[in-house]
Amino acid sequence: MICILAESPLGADLGLLMQRHTAEMHADTPPESIHMMDAAQLAQPGIAFFVMRDTGVPVAMGAYKRIDRAHAELKSMHVLAEKRGRGLSRLMLTHLMAEAKAAGLVRLSLETGSQDLFRPARRLYEKAGFAECPPFQGYVEDPNSVFMTRLI
Repeated sequence: MICILAESPLGADLGLLMQRHTAEMHADTPPESIHMMDAAQLAQPGIAFFVMRDTGVPVAMGAYKRIDRAHAELKSMHVLAEKRGRGLSRLMLTHLMAEAKAAGLVRLSLETGSQDLFRPARRLYEKAGFAECPPFQGYVEDPNSVFMTRLI
């Protein structure tokens, strides 16, 4: 049974998700191009953090970080590799978009990698209506980054 709930990113049973996300972000990206947030950063005000559980076990996470009253950035979307291929990423993205809209946001943006590792993520975002855009909110042009946005 799959459920997605708002939780603290500091939850005791989220270690594997955080470790895998960190390892994947560092696998093929130079340190200066990594923009992920660790659990403590994700616990800051202005960030809504969600965990997907399959029969109580955490299998995915995602968050959005408010930029202003109408705009937020998607952060830390990750599904455990062994759980991929079941539509869980799409389910998490749909949930994040619905939660952001319910919170009064009208635009979501994101930064993801340009490397082949991130190709499935870019396709997911494109299918969900995200389009490439210039860097936003403090980001700069980077050959290792792709910036995307959409109205919700």
